[in-house]
Amino acid sequence: MSTNPEPERTTVSSPRPKLQIALDLTDLPTALAPLNKAIDEIDVIECGTVLLLCEGLRAVREIRALYPTKPILADIRIAEAGQLLSKLAFEAGASLVSVVAGASLTTIKQVCEVAKTHNGEVQVELADDWYDAQRAKQWRTLGVEHVIVKRSRDRESSGDLSWKDSDLERITELHNMGFTVTITGGIKANELTNFANSPVGIVIAGRALTAADDPKAAAQQFQQIFKKVWAS
Repeated sequence: MSTNPEPERTTVSSPRPKLQIALDLTDLPTALAPLNKAIDEIDVIECGTVLLLCEGLRAVREIRALYPTKPILADIRIAEAGQLLSKLAFEAGASLVSVVAGASLTTIKQVCEVAKTHNGEVQVELADDWYDAQRAKQWRTLGVEHVIVKRSRDRESSGDLSWKDSDLERITELHNMGFTVTITGGIKANELTNFANSPVGIVIAGRALTAADDPKAAAQQFQQIFKKVWAS
Protein backbone atom coordinates (compact mmCIF):
# COMPACT_ATOMS: atom_id res chain seq x y z
CA MET A 1 0.00 0.00 0.00
CA SER A 2 1.43 3.37 -0.97
CA THR A 3 1.71 6.20 1.50
CA ASN A 4 1.84 9.91 0.89
CA PRO A 5 5.16 11.53 1.76
CA GLU A 6 5.19 13.75 4.80
CA PRO A 7 4.82 17.39 3.68
CA GLU A 8 7.99 19.41 3.88
CA ARG A 9 8.06 21.90 6.73
CA THR A 10 8.25 25.46 5.53
CA THR A 11 9.66 28.50 7.26
CA VAL A 12 7.66 31.68 7.51
CA SER A 13 9.26 34.57 5.68
CA SER A 14 9.24 37.34 8.25
CA PRO A 15 11.61 40.00 9.52
CA ARG A 16 14.23 38.90 12.00
CA PRO A 17 13.36 39.57 15.63
CA LYS A 18 15.07 42.24 17.68
CA LEU A 19 17.22 41.23 20.65
CA GLN A 20 16.24 42.67 24.02
CA ILE A 21 18.53 42.39 27.02
CA ALA A 22 16.68 42.02 30.33
CA LEU A 23 18.55 43.73 33.14
CA ASP A 24 16.88 42.00 36.10
CA LEU A 25 19.75 42.60 38.50
CA THR A 26 19.73 44.18 41.92
CA ASP A 27 21.97 47.20 41.36
CA LEU A 28 22.88 49.49 38.50
CA PRO A 29 26.66 48.83 38.34
CA THR A 30 26.04 45.09 38.09
CA ALA A 31 23.46 45.69 35.36
CA LEU A 32 25.68 48.05 33.39
CA ALA A 33 28.64 45.69 33.24
CA PRO A 34 27.11 43.19 30.76
CA LEU A 35 25.08 45.88 29.00
CA ASN A 36 28.15 47.95 28.17
CA LYS A 37 29.92 44.87 26.76
CA ALA A 38 27.02 43.66 24.65
CA ILE A 39 25.50 46.98 23.58
CA ASP A 40 26.56 46.83 19.92
CA GLU A 41 24.49 43.66 19.49
CA ILE A 42 21.48 44.84 21.51
CA ASP A 43 18.34 46.28 19.91
CA VAL A 44 16.23 47.00 23.02
CA ILE A 45 17.32 47.59 26.63
CA GLU A 46 15.00 46.40 29.37
CA CYS A 47 15.24 47.93 32.81
CA GLY A 48 13.77 44.89 34.52
CA THR A 49 11.31 44.86 37.37
CA VAL A 50 13.94 43.71 39.87
CA LEU A 51 16.32 46.50 38.86
CA LEU A 52 13.58 49.13 39.06
CA LEU A 53 12.46 47.94 42.48
CA CYS A 54 16.04 48.21 43.75
CA GLU A 55 17.20 51.37 41.95
CA GLY A 56 13.99 53.13 41.00
CA LEU A 57 13.61 55.11 37.78
CA ARG A 58 17.16 56.35 38.25
CA ALA A 59 18.10 53.22 36.30
CA VAL A 60 16.12 54.41 33.28
CA ARG A 61 17.54 57.94 33.50
CA GLU A 62 21.14 56.80 33.69
CA ILE A 63 20.85 54.23 30.91
CA ARG A 64 19.06 56.79 28.74
CA ALA A 65 21.96 59.20 29.29
CA LEU A 66 24.43 56.51 28.24
CA TYR A 67 22.47 55.28 25.23
CA PRO A 68 20.27 58.10 23.94
CA THR A 69 19.18 56.35 20.74
CA LYS A 70 18.40 52.87 22.07
CA PRO A 71 14.80 51.90 22.88
CA ILE A 72 14.39 51.34 26.62
CA LEU A 73 11.59 49.33 28.21
CA ALA A 74 10.70 50.25 31.78
CA ASP A 75 9.27 46.93 32.97
CA ILE A 76 7.15 48.45 35.72
CA ARG A 77 4.21 46.07 35.20
CA ILE A 78 1.47 48.60 35.77
CA ALA A 79 -1.66 47.19 37.44
CA GLU A 80 -3.34 50.48 38.37
CA ALA A 81 -2.52 54.18 38.67
CA GLY A 82 -1.71 53.91 34.99
CA GLN A 83 -1.62 57.59 34.20
CA LEU A 84 0.82 58.52 36.96
CA LEU A 85 3.15 55.54 36.71
CA SER A 86 3.47 55.66 32.93
CA LYS A 87 4.07 59.42 33.00
CA LEU A 88 6.91 58.98 35.49
CA ALA A 89 8.50 56.24 33.39
CA PHE A 90 8.28 58.12 30.10
CA GLU A 91 9.60 61.30 31.67
CA ALA A 92 12.57 59.32 32.98
CA GLY A 93 13.41 58.35 29.40
CA ALA A 94 11.56 55.10 28.75
CA SER A 95 10.46 54.29 25.21
CA LEU A 96 8.06 51.57 26.34
CA VAL A 97 6.25 50.66 29.54
CA SER A 98 4.74 47.34 30.56
CA VAL A 99 1.25 46.65 31.88
CA VAL A 100 0.03 43.40 33.42
CA ALA A 101 -2.68 41.52 31.57
CA GLY A 102 -4.98 41.72 34.58
CA ALA A 103 -5.08 45.52 34.55
CA SER A 104 -8.47 47.06 33.84
CA LEU A 105 -9.25 48.43 30.41
CA THR A 106 -9.51 51.85 32.06
CA THR A 107 -5.93 51.56 33.31
CA ILE A 108 -4.67 50.35 29.94
CA LYS A 109 -6.47 53.20 28.19
CA GLN A 110 -4.82 55.72 30.53
CA VAL A 111 -1.37 54.26 29.86
CA CYS A 112 -1.94 54.34 26.09
CA GLU A 113 -3.04 57.97 26.24
CA VAL A 114 0.08 58.95 28.19
CA ALA A 115 2.27 56.95 25.83
CA LYS A 116 0.83 58.80 22.85
CA THR A 117 1.73 62.19 24.34
CA HIS A 118 5.33 61.01 24.89
CA ASN A 119 5.75 59.19 21.56
CA GLY A 120 6.06 56.01 23.61
CA GLU A 121 4.63 52.51 23.33
CA VAL A 122 2.79 50.09 25.58
CA GLN A 123 3.38 46.40 26.19
CA VAL A 124 1.06 43.95 27.93
CA GLU A 125 2.66 40.98 29.66
CA LEU A 126 0.58 37.85 29.29
CA ALA A 127 0.45 34.93 31.67
CA ASP A 128 -1.24 31.60 31.07
CA ASP A 129 -4.16 32.51 33.33
CA TRP A 130 -4.66 35.97 31.82
CA TYR A 131 -5.22 35.36 28.13
CA ASP A 132 -8.45 36.05 26.34
CA ALA A 133 -8.48 36.77 22.60
CA GLN A 134 -11.40 39.18 22.75
CA ARG A 135 -9.76 41.17 25.52
CA ALA A 136 -6.51 41.24 23.54
CA LYS A 137 -8.40 42.77 20.60
CA GLN A 138 -9.65 45.47 22.96
CA TRP A 139 -6.05 46.22 24.02
CA ARG A 140 -5.10 46.65 20.40
CA THR A 141 -8.03 48.99 19.80
CA LEU A 142 -6.94 51.09 22.79
CA GLY A 143 -3.44 51.43 21.31
CA VAL A 144 -1.32 48.64 22.84
CA GLU A 145 1.43 47.79 20.33
CA HIS A 146 3.28 44.96 22.09
CA VAL A 147 2.44 41.76 23.95
CA ILE A 148 4.68 39.24 25.68
CA VAL A 149 4.20 35.49 25.44
CA LYS A 150 6.25 34.00 28.22
CA ARG A 151 7.46 30.89 29.92
CA SER A 152 7.34 32.24 33.43
CA ARG A 153 10.25 32.00 35.83
CA ASP A 154 7.99 30.02 38.18
CA ARG A 155 7.10 27.61 35.37
CA GLU A 156 10.76 27.24 34.48
CA SER A 157 11.85 26.69 38.09
CA SER A 158 9.22 23.97 38.48
CA GLY A 159 11.02 22.02 35.75
CA ASP A 160 8.72 22.85 32.82
CA LEU A 161 11.18 23.98 30.15
CA SER A 162 8.90 23.34 27.20
CA TRP A 163 7.35 25.69 24.69
CA LYS A 164 3.93 24.27 23.99
CA ASP A 165 1.97 24.24 20.74
CA SER A 166 -0.50 26.57 22.47
CA ASP A 167 2.33 29.10 22.98
CA LEU A 168 3.19 29.04 19.28
CA GLU A 169 -0.47 29.32 18.28
CA ARG A 170 -0.86 32.30 20.59
CA ILE A 171 2.11 34.06 18.99
CA THR A 172 0.55 33.76 15.55
CA GLU A 173 -2.90 34.76 16.77
CA LEU A 174 -1.58 37.91 18.45
CA HIS A 175 0.59 38.81 15.47
CA ASN A 176 -2.48 38.56 13.25
CA MET A 177 -4.24 41.05 15.54
CA GLY A 178 -1.50 43.56 14.77
CA PHE A 179 0.74 43.19 17.82
CA THR A 180 4.50 42.96 17.91
CA VAL A 181 4.96 39.72 19.86
CA THR A 182 7.82 39.32 22.32
CA ILE A 183 8.92 35.96 23.71
CA THR A 184 10.67 35.49 27.04
CA GLY A 185 11.32 32.99 29.78
CA GLY A 186 14.90 31.93 30.27
CA ILE A 187 15.39 31.60 26.51
CA LYS A 188 18.66 30.16 25.30
CA ALA A 189 19.99 30.65 21.79
CA ASN A 190 19.71 26.95 20.95
CA GLU A 191 15.95 27.03 21.66
CA LEU A 192 15.18 29.51 18.92
CA THR A 193 14.60 26.87 16.25
CA ASN A 194 11.36 26.08 18.12
CA PHE A 195 10.01 29.37 16.78
CA ALA A 196 11.05 28.99 13.13
CA ASN A 197 7.46 29.18 11.88
CA SER A 198 6.38 31.91 14.30
CA PRO A 199 6.20 35.68 13.67
CA VAL A 200 8.26 36.70 16.70
CA GLY A 201 9.08 40.41 16.84
CA ILE A 202 11.38 40.55 19.88
CA VAL A 203 13.34 37.94 21.82
CA ILE A 204 14.21 38.75 25.42
CA ALA A 205 17.42 37.29 26.79
CA GLY A 206 18.23 37.85 30.43
CA ARG A 207 20.57 35.46 32.19
CA ALA A 208 21.78 34.09 28.85
CA LEU A 209 23.46 37.47 28.35
CA THR A 210 23.92 39.00 31.80
CA ALA A 211 25.44 35.85 33.31
CA ALA A 212 27.56 34.98 30.29
CA ASP A 213 31.35 35.05 30.55
CA ASP A 214 31.33 37.13 27.35
CA PRO A 215 28.01 38.98 27.01
CA LYS A 216 28.92 40.38 23.59
CA ALA A 217 29.72 36.94 22.17
CA ALA A 218 26.50 35.58 23.67
CA ALA A 219 24.49 38.38 22.06
CA GLN A 220 26.25 37.78 18.74
CA GLN A 221 25.21 34.14 18.92
CA PHE A 222 21.57 35.17 19.27
CA GLN A 223 21.86 37.54 16.30
CA GLN A 224 23.54 34.89 14.17
CA ILE A 225 20.80 32.36 14.94
CA PHE A 226 18.14 34.98 14.14
CA LYS A 227 19.61 35.16 10.63
CA LYS A 228 19.41 31.39 10.23
CA VAL A 229 15.94 30.85 11.72
CA TRP A 230 14.07 33.82 10.28
CA ALA A 231 14.19 34.97 6.67
CA SER A 232 15.26 38.59 6.29
